Amino acid sequence: MRNMIILISGVVVLTMLFCVAPLSAVAAGEKTGVIVVDMQGDFTTWKKGTLAVNGADEAYVKKVADATALLKEKGFVLYGTQDWHPRNHISFASNHPGNKPFEAIQVNGKTQVLWPDHCVQGTDGAKVLLDNNIFQAIVKKGQDPRFDSYSGFQDDGGSKTEMDTILKAAGMKKLVVYGLATDYCVMATAIDAAADGYKVVVIEGLCRGVAPDTTVKALEAMKAKGITILKEIDMKRINDL
Repeated sequence: MRNMIILISGVVVLTMLFCVAPLSAVAAGEKTGVIVVDMQGDFTTWKKGTLAVNGADEAYVKKVADATALLKEKGFVLYGTQDWHPRNHISFASNHPGNKPFEAIQVNGKTQVLWPDHCVQGTDGAKVLLDNNIFQAIVKKGQDPRFDSYSGFQDDGGSKTEMDTILKAAGMKKLVVYGLATDYCVMATAIDAAADGYKVVVIEGLCRGVAPDTTVKALEAMKAKGITILKEIDMKRINDL
């Protein structure tokens, strides 16, 4: 464990980041980006979100904010994803009379998990909780009411977001991924990134999962796709990929 003092918006903050190896500048060579997945109020217990993930409390959000600020300081380019649903979204249980949140139904030949209304466009719960100015881009997803969208790269109907285009235009070759939730949007984003040819690292300690069993399965699924899972940020491991 290493104590570090950083300056954020003119305020000195003492933070502790758990690292296997000391943080150092990004090594020369392949460009590495960071994707912070769905750090939005509706997914946190801190903001009493409508679809709060267990463990996504104020301390967790602060840990993610501190780690993200440090990565930017060390030369990483930051990107975010943001659920941005219309009120008539297919995944909302409220749009399926007679069904309840967390039930699974068949819609157009696909299994659809029904969720409480969350991250509705323009609402406080949809806001990204980190300083939006630190991101090169925040990619919105889930805007098509007909399809769910866990991945920051595409929705369940196969429509691509601009994420891959943005990353390739910037010359990114490696990606560090973390956020909410491990077993849904983090997993989908990481797996699609690997499928698009990026070397991918997921920081488990900067994620939280919806359920323990699906989180374990998600970590194994990501490993099976060649994704590196790190407990905490380890610059040497990331640079060595």
